[in-house]
Amino acid sequence: MTPLTHRLARGAALAAALALVAGCGLTPRSGPNKREIFAGSVLREGDAFVVAVDDRVNRIAGVTPALGFAAAFESAGLLGSDTIQPGDVLGLTIWENVDDGLLVPTGQNATVLEEVQVDGSGFIFVPYAGRIRAAGNTPEAIRRIISEKLEAQTPDPQVQVRRLAGDGSTVSVVGDVGAQGVYPIERPTRTLSAMLASAGGVTVRPEVAQVTVTRGSTTGEVWFQDLYEHPRADIALRAGDRILVEADTRDFTALGATGTQDLVPFEGRNISAIEAIARVGGLNPTLADPTGVFVFRNEPAVIASQITGIPDLVGTQRVVYVLDLTKPNGMFMARDFAIRDDDTVYVTEAPIVEFGRVIGGLTGTLTSSREAVSAVN
Repeated sequence: MTPLTHRLARGAALAAALALVAGCGLTPRSGPNKREIFAGSVLREGDAFVVAVDDRVNRIAGVTPALGFAAAFESAGLLGSDTIQPGDVLGLTIWENVDDGLLVPTGQNATVLEEVQVDGSGFIFVPYAGRIRAAGNTPEAIRRIISEKLEAQTPDPQVQVRRLAGDGSTVSVVGDVGAQGVYPIERPTRTLSAMLASAGGVTVRPEVAQVTVTRGSTTGEVWFQDLYEHPRADIALRAGDRILVEADTRDFTALGATGTQDLVPFEGRNISAIEAIARVGGLNPTLADPTGVFVFRNEPAVIASQITGIPDLVGTQRVVYVLDLTKPNGMFMARDFAIRDDDTVYVTEAPIVEFGRVIGGLTGTLTSSREAVSAVN
């Protein structure tokens, strides 16, 4: 090898080493560092608001959507167990005090009309009495109406009205219950909690069970435990109600220098930032930077405006909340910060970890370069 060729080979090896050193910023890591996250702030021409968490922020951002029934559900009174509904089936018995009656065959005391079904409009038809409104009335009220209609045609008619088994006042119960099915509204099962008990109770943990009731085009949702803690939530049922019981579907994502990185379901109504970190094994003691705990969230404009002080925000805003656990009240702030559905909790790596990774990459690169130069020599 000529001296010129030797110098060219050494130069190429050194250039390759320098190129590798320059690329040390691309070494493997768990995610962005604090500097890179802050670079995405609107103050630095990014599109996210980066906000340090304090008591004021906790009060505003801690608002979580509440579950509950609308006033139309809560104000509905108990349905009378004997109130007739469309689809119910009635049994009628009519006595006449004459030998040749309108309805009673000759030689008999009474006539029996079995399985007279209330039509979809809420009416029944009785011979000589005509079409009678049954839905919304009790059997006693229907008896009086029929008696009055017949009294003009036969003296002192006696009428008995019985409510038979029918499909008028029923609700459907599905989801995480002991026995899914269609159940009649009876005296013991006129409220939501009683109907759920009749269906075998919930089969998921009560603290994560949610109950949804659909009535016509209106839907309400409530925590299962609220049925017992708040009596107004234990609403009266109506015919045709659809009841769905399911476990809480909320979750958050944990990434970065934590014990594990995972999609984590909620295990209760509320979860704080401290509980969220603990749920994934806490901070990684060899990697985590306790000054760099971030929560990424899409906030509605009304909340983002209160937090940032910018009144004219429109639409959903990207907000990055910063928690510094090393501050005097840092742990309290994290304990009071409420995690919400679809949040991303991210813990950055400590600067020394990144520095050590770069140094390791640099020393490894220099060793490889020396080996390459030696090979050329």
